[in-house]
Amino acid sequence: MGVKRPQGRPDQRTLFEGSEADRRHDTTGEGGTGAGVVEESQASAALEPSRALTDRLMEEVCQRGNLNQAYSRVKANKGAPGIDGMTVEDSLRWIAEHKQELLSSLLDGSYRPSPVRGVLIPKPGGGERQLGIPTVVDRLVQQAILQVLTRLLDPTFSESSYGFRPGKSAHQALLKAKEYVADGRAIVVDVDLEKFFDRVNHDILMARLARRVSDTRLLRIVRRFLEAGLMQDGVCVARHEGTPQGGIVDPENWTAG
Repeated sequence: MGVKRPQGRPDQRTLFEGSEADRRHDTTGEGGTGAGVVEESQASAALEPSRALTDRLMEEVCQRGNLNQAYSRVKANKGAPGIDGMTVEDSLRWIAEHKQELLSSLLDGSYRPSPVRGVLIPKPGGGERQLGIPTVVDRLVQQAILQVLTRLLDPTFSESSYGFRPGKSAHQALLKAKEYVADGRAIVVDVDLEKFFDRVNHDILMARLARRVSDTRLLRIVRRFLEAGLMQDGVCVARHEGTPQGGIVDPENWTAG
């Protein structure tokens, strides 16, 4: 994707004004989520009534309010360019010129993310951590999807879960722990799964998501994000497990409200 420096600036507030999704409500899409979904769906019959209401989530993702909010989030987070070299500032004009093409690819499920740009950063305790930086447009799409999925999935999480959730924080977890101590509890169990996000099984993850989501277009695009290659030193390495760390869909960056 070539990048042209903007000449004049589109109005960010109306970037997706009158988007295609606000006019389309009959789009259907096909696309599997990979092995494992059939087995999981057989065990999820109890969720079918609510799942049936989620077959038009891509229309929600592509509504102008959701997309404009997503762009504002991406702009506020700034971040480095991906493999295409496009900055957040550059993306404003690119989106203004290509938004119909972008919306159509999202609504018909054909959107394909670019490989992420691999970056190694040092860990505080030694060693290095592999990050994958998506392109700005991919970050926009990820954020738009995240905002919709957060509203759908976050209410199903445990009230005792404080990690990487909107409205939750480590400070709240400490206050709850203080209450437990006041109640006389004295044992703390600390568990850390080494390289958990690097080893997430894509089939299992997609099958779990398919329990709640029936829109195959969204499922297809999420899986493509999981499988997006890692570009480093001019070589693109395919991904068969793990979730990209460094993009919007990295749980450590979840900030959607």
